[in-house]
Amino acid sequence: MSDHTTLDLTEFSAPSYEKWRTEAEATLAGVPFEKKLVTRTDEGIDVQPIYRREDIAGLATLGALPGTAPFVRGIRAENTWEVAQEIPYGFPRAFNEALRNDLERGQTAVNITLDQATRHGIDPDVARPGEPGLCGVSIATTEDLARVLSGVDLNRVPLFLQPGSAALPLFALLISHLRRHGFDLKKLHGAIEHDPLGELLIDGSLPHSLASAFEQMALLTKWALRETPKFATVAVRTHAYHDAGGNAVQELAFALATGVEYLREMDARGITIDDTAPRLRFAFSIGADFFTAMAKFRAARLLWSRAVSASGGNEEAQKMHIHARTSLWNKSTLDPYVNMLRGTTEAFAAVAGGCECLHVAAFDEVVRPPDELSRRIARNTQIILRDECHFNHVIDPAGGSYYVESLTDQLARKAWALFQEIERLGGMSGALAAGVPQQQVNECAAKRADAIAYRRLSLVGVNVYANPKEKPLGGASLDFAERQQRRAAYTTGYRTTPGHVAQTAVMARLSEVLDCAPESIVGFAIAAAAEGATLGELARTLRARDGESVKAEPLPVRRAAQPFEKLRSAIEVAGRPKVFLANMGPLRQHKPRADFSTGFFQIGGFDIIENRGFQRVEAALDAAEKSEAPIVVICSTDETYPEIVPVLAGLLKASRPNIVIVLAGYPKEHVEEFKKAGVDEFIHIRANCYETLRGIAKKVGVVL
Repeated sequence: MSDHTTLDLTEFSAPSYEKWRTEAEATLAGVPFEKKLVTRTDEGIDVQPIYRREDIAGLATLGALPGTAPFVRGIRAENTWEVAQEIPYGFPRAFNEALRNDLERGQTAVNITLDQATRHGIDPDVARPGEPGLCGVSIATTEDLARVLSGVDLNRVPLFLQPGSAALPLFALLISHLRRHGFDLKKLHGAIEHDPLGELLIDGSLPHSLASAFEQMALLTKWALRETPKFATVAVRTHAYHDAGGNAVQELAFALATGVEYLREMDARGITIDDTAPRLRFAFSIGADFFTAMAKFRAARLLWSRAVSASGGNEEAQKMHIHARTSLWNKSTLDPYVNMLRGTTEAFAAVAGGCECLHVAAFDEVVRPPDELSRRIARNTQIILRDECHFNHVIDPAGGSYYVESLTDQLARKAWALFQEIERLGGMSGALAAGVPQQQVNECAAKRADAIAYRRLSLVGVNVYANPKEKPLGGASLDFAERQQRRAAYTTGYRTTPGHVAQTAVMARLSEVLDCAPESIVGFAIAAAAEGATLGELARTLRARDGESVKAEPLPVRRAAQPFEKLRSAIEVAGRPKVFLANMGPLRQHKPRADFSTGFFQIGGFDIIENRGFQRVEAALDAAEKSEAPIVVICSTDETYPEIVPVLAGLLKASRPNIVIVLAGYPKEHVEEFKKAGVDEFIHIRANCYETLRGIAKKVGVVL
């Protein structure tokens, strides 16, 4: 056939869906189509094995273009994003060295995560040991900010700050620092991500009332509208829901409800929706399900456009600005290099879904602070997607896909319905006070934990394909007491060094903050910072106006792998008890279940003793006794078990009463008989892997 020959396919008729389904069902040997070929997601969406034009018939969003409402296909007619890597180093100088290194090597934004003390508005010298330098950089003074941002051209790169409950004090330090260095504030772009409801969910409390938080949000936003028009002041961060085990629908609905509440609170304080919405930044985690993660961002933009439009916002206000962060929930300390692959697919999904800003976590994030190599690998994941895969040349690459368009629509519909439930509870703050979102996320997390325990949901290297020879990642342990001492000494010295800080001027400025009219608070706070007030002093002064605090049930950070990690660690400490495989019969008879048993016990970190099989029960008994293994697994077939199991199990128990006998398989009609013969556990594809391994470990003396 020549290169120019074309195929005439007109003689072939297109098969109907009904015919395809009939043929597919014929291959299932009686298993129902829905059970075998339809997959239900955590969000309650049935994923079909094939999608057709009929699945997206009537979707109103199909005709939308990138950059136009309702923004399913993106808020711009381009697909560019900021490489905004977090740098979780505790000291300002160390942070700055890493930041400058990374900005020279492909990072395009400054993304500052703060330590626990700074997020709470507490200076290091009054913080508890463990808070300064924990999970972010410690900032107490304008000098700290100067060190953090030394050599960074904020005319060229955006600045993003995650301030916790200390948004206004941190903003005052920032503006004071920039003014001191003659920076044109009109050119400052980025965001201070003030998200009080998000902080309430993380910490379980705020050091002030919600009314006070919204007042400060309004004051910051009004000031920024005049002085820093390119700098956002409001954020909705949904990581708490995701990292606690919530699903995509919950993340979308709770983000929408939070954003709508912020718009209302700002409107009640004199800031229109058209002024607030463009200064609101959303931050989502990227889930492990590639298509769901991609569709989530498309659905989020659709939902936000609909909500803002219904509230009277113009088209510019309807644009959702999205920052994405790779998931923490699915990362593991076991086989940690797999985290690189997870981060890559998550970054791919976020970019394909149209995020504007992205952080890819280092593969060793859950083990240790990243070093230059792990930061480089994470950063280059984004750069490869941009410069080698050329995703910046393609807008909405999944647009038009029957599956993705259908999934986007279903996520949006389910999230809108849940959003309406939250609205009926009085909005997001009322729902959080009642514990409704927390309960829903906890229920979802429990179902996902159950799926992982039963291995219906796979975590490579954790509950499937464990690596028994892996070496734990090394890394120096952090001395948080020493960190607190160093930072406390610095802060105390900053306040007391003669000639450095005029304490009387600081106190006078703080008094002005306390006594001024509300509309002047931001200006006086900046002036106090310029005189040398610390972040903690500013926070205490602002909170003196409001002694009331608010509490809610917090959501814990959960990683899916943690139960298996703890189990594996306990078994390692116990010296990895031996498991002897009593492989009965020829290779073809015992190998399938011997391989299954090996993989099953390697998940727990047990030491597996393999062999080529035994033809006689006496030979297996002799080898098992010589191995001194406290666990013996009998591996053969259901057909041969009635002849083998009662004899071998009985002899093993008679010889060593404390031995744990496991049978590979679950022959229902013989289970009770085999238990009476001495079988303690059955391992099979439908077993609860975690609970089974945990129970066996306890029986052989592992301390859990």
